[in-house]
Amino acid sequence: MTNILIAAGFALVFVMVGTPVWIRIVNRLGYGQMIRDEGPEAHLTKRGTPTMGGTVFIVGSLFGYAVAHLVTGEAPTISGVLVLFLMTGLGFVGFVDDFIKVFKQRSLGLRSGAKMIGIILVGVVFAVASLNFPNGYDITPADPHLSFLRDFGPSIGPYLFVVWALLLIAAMSNGVNLTDGLDGLAAGPAGMVLAAYVVIGNWQLRNSCAAALAPNCYNVRDPLDLAVVAAAVLGGVFGFLWWNAPPAKIFMGDTGSLALGGVLVGLAILTRTQFLLAILCGLIVMITLSVIIQVGGFKMTKKRVFKMAPLQHHFELSGWAETTIVVRFWLMSALFVGIGIGIFYLEWMPKK
Repeated sequence: MTNILIAAGFALVFVMVGTPVWIRIVNRLGYGQMIRDEGPEAHLTKRGTPTMGGTVFIVGSLFGYAVAHLVTGEAPTISGVLVLFLMTGLGFVGFVDDFIKVFKQRSLGLRSGAKMIGIILVGVVFAVASLNFPNGYDITPADPHLSFLRDFGPSIGPYLFVVWALLLIAAMSNGVNLTDGLDGLAAGPAGMVLAAYVVIGNWQLRNSCAAALAPNCYNVRDPLDLAVVAAAVLGGVFGFLWWNAPPAKIFMGDTGSLALGGVLVGLAILTRTQFLLAILCGLIVMITLSVIIQVGGFKMTKKRVFKMAPLQHHFELSGWAETTIVVRFWLMSALFVGIGIGIFYLEWMPKK
């Protein structure tokens, strides 16, 4: 428990202090956010707001994780390193995308094909590596199975597993990107899900099959270190949210949204809770579906289902204040996370 508190605390302080420094650097370099002309008119006032803020909480999370292990003397695990690699790798792809936007002063950065190639390269390395590095109990970080509260069903094989992992990574990273449309809207729900994974990692540690072969034990390689990773990123995101809450002093950009999507999927895959992630991230799933429904509905009927997609912009154009949308969406996210944690714990409820 000590390393969890240290990781979260140091990441929080680093980002709280480091974000204003990054804001001054970005302002001095003129790296302000570009706003799409087809977006809500109210967003035009946000043009020029410092961006690429995800850089700070990525570095802060790595710092918090490293300090926690230095202080406690415990060696980092391959599971923790893999999740941090996925976060940092996708964050780098997002950073390149953001840099092109601000350097060329346009709302589009990397071409979609180049961006997807970057995501795939990072995702393949993560997925392949996660099927290797068994510990003394012959447990690898991931296993070629689908999972909900734990692995279930027959193995889908290593090749199909890599494809499945890539689908999850691409879907969640783009989902967080779509959610990041209002000040604080993506950081708040992501922080709630990360908090859930701190709880999940701790619970899996206390009920690990390595400790006792109980009926409901968890066959997870490094549950405690995954909780440390979740805590470190949670501390970083919480510190960033202080400056990103409306009205935002800085945006996370694709740097932050792709990184957050990566760390959430990485935690889900390595804690064997892939489908549970869809419930915990219910708000992100809902916002992503709104885009799919809008695009699909328009192609079939030539009519728009929503005034604008993603969903948060529909409510903006319906007259809701930005802070009202953000707070209400946070409440919905908290409900989804509560349901997810409840389902996770349900199998441990006493049976009469």
